[in-house]
Amino acid sequence: MIKASVMYPYQEGARFDHAYYKDKHMHLVKRLMGPACLYYSVEKGIGGAAPGKPPLYEAVCHIHAESVEAFLAAFGPHLKEISGDVPNFTDIRAVMQISEVMVERGE
Repeated sequence: MIKASVMYPYQEGARFDHAYYKDKHMHLVKRLMGPACLYYSVEKGIGGAAPGKPPLYEAVCHIHAESVEAFLAAFGPHLKEISGDVPNFTDIRAVMQISEVMVERGE
């Protein structure tokens, strides 16, 4: 299993509509990707490593898929539509990472 993480670095004064991102954008992504998106999670940054410090990321989403190939085949054809929706919720430029999930639920 892989996880594609889309991370929006915190920037003082930047615009990010968390409600839109959670309720509309990610539903769009899931609909377009179909069953290749096994599930996703959305996070809102609330603090940094030290008390009172801002978070490293304003928001992060993780999209789980069976493989890199499955993710790219489902996400790639819709990149223009997905990217076109970004200005509706933020002016932050995202960074992305694809990881192999080594442990999903630790004990």
